[in-house]
Amino acid sequence: MDGRLVAGEVKQQVVQHVQQLEKHGTEPLLATVQVGDDSASASYLKAKHKAAVEVGIRSESHHLPADTSQDKLEALLGQLNTNPKVNGILVQLPLPPGLDEEKVIERIIPYKDVDGLHPINAGKLAAGREELVACTPKGVIKLLNYYKVPVAGSRTVIINRSNLVGRPLANLLLNRDATVTVCHSKTPNLSGMTRTADILVSAVGKEIFQIRGDHVKPHSAVVDVGLTRVDGKLRGDVDFDKVNRVAGYITPVPGGVGPMTVACLLENTVLAASIQIGLKF
Repeated sequence: MDGRLVAGEVKQQVVQHVQQLEKHGTEPLLATVQVGDDSASASYLKAKHKAAVEVGIRSESHHLPADTSQDKLEALLGQLNTNPKVNGILVQLPLPPGLDEEKVIERIIPYKDVDGLHPINAGKLAAGREELVACTPKGVIKLLNYYKVPVAGSRTVIINRSNLVGRPLANLLLNRDATVTVCHSKTPNLSGMTRTADILVSAVGKEIFQIRGDHVKPHSAVVDVGLTRVDGKLRGDVDFDKVNRVAGYITPVPGGVGPMTVACLLENTVLAASIQIGLKF
């Protein structure tokens, strides 16, 4: 499943939405916030800003030192909340030690929360009301849809229970009539669970963890969200070559879920802007 291909189609739709917003007097603007100098975070943000420019979304970057206090960070978010020109706010995670990520996420106005992590947005999703949804799970669903992977009635196993991936993805799949099992570090006989999955999503991201060919059900769809660097090379959770011989569908790393996450961030930005002006696409 080619994430770059599908992300390109999502971006084309975003361009059209940007043009519609401009006709209604709104030029969508994404504001990002980075605290500290983590190189991976800086690289991710650079890619997000570049993608925003490509689809006509304006962006601005706010870079704060690692020793920024909770009050100062929340004060900046307050300013972005009240700035009518800012349609989307993204705080790059993780934050440096000492900062409360939950409070930071809750400080963002829900309708500007383009990461889809605010408890109100997460609650809407859990209630079956999909609006601003976490970008990576949203990208996974778009991949499955594009490749016509049957979701309704499927048995889906997710190896991740985080608020960023596992929980929102479980709700998205439940909303589409999948039977969902969420696994984690305390799950016994994990490989026994994965072998039953019609759709397997792994988002562990640890060097010592890998899904092998004998861990998956023949002809299943395997989505690799994990990302780690081994011997200087990016690697996912899945042994691609071996699993590719067994699975019916598989995402590569890189080039699978990663591009979809960025594309869905752009989609969330124009969606947030449309919510703010009462426009329906």
